[in-house]
Formats: sequence, C-alpha cells, structure tokens
Amino acid sequence: MPRIMGIDIPKEKRIEIALTYFYGVGRVLANIVLKEAGISPDKRAKDLSEEEISRLTNILQKGTLRIEGDLRRDISQNIKRLMDIGSWRGMRHKKGLPARGQRTRTNARTRKGKKRVNLAIAKKADAGKSSKPAGK
Repeated sequence: MPRIMGIDIPKEKRIEIALTYFYGVGRVLANIVLKEAGISPDKRAKDLSEEEISRLTNILQKGTLRIEGDLRRDISQNIKRLMDIGSWRGMRHKKGLPARGQRTRTNARTRKGKKRVNLAIAKKADAGKSSKPAGK
C-alpha cells in the first residue's frame, strides 16, 4: 500500500480515486494534482514509482492546498467561532441539532442521536398494568 503524508492509499484502485481518500480531496482536485504532477489518472496506485509518489507528496504538501489536519482544524475553528459569538448556527451546533434549516419534528436522527424513551410515559404505562397476580 503506498503511503502519502501518513495516509495509506489503496493499491488496487486508480490513482485518481485513491487520492480521494485524503480528507478534502475530491475527484476534481485529484485530477488537478495529477495533471500538475504529470501522472496519468488511469494508472493504478501500486504501479507508481518512488519518484512519482514524491512528486505527489510535494504537490499535496505545498501551502496552497488545505487538506487533512489543516482543513479539519479550520472547520472546527469556524464552528467554535459561531458558537462563541452566539449566532443561530452556533447555537444549533451546541445543541447538536441541524444547522441548515432542516425539520426536526421528524427525520433528524443523524444529528439528534438515538431516540430516547420518555420516562414519564414509560412509568405511566407501567403504573396502568396491575401488579396483582390473576387469582381465583
């Protein structure tokens, strides 16, 4: 498995697809990087030479591209700034709710998490059942 900037890229996939395993690199950016490095997008990752891997690493590491840790840090700082200034989006992030106007009455399980059982309703349902055994 070729390793570029601490990320293992799959060896059997085309290099165009394998580069998308980096956080912040999609198909378009992968093709731009490959064109700049002079590598064919149809080449498999296992077929790359050491010199081609070093060219890819140099292009990905130069300061113009924000990928992996830098991009993650920037995004988390932006969210933290929104929370600090108390904006609507920041409050939604704090509460763990959708921040872009989606409905929450139904279909917000990804952000809200697993459904919680309302304890008052559960206790009420248990109280309605008789604990006496059915006798003669």
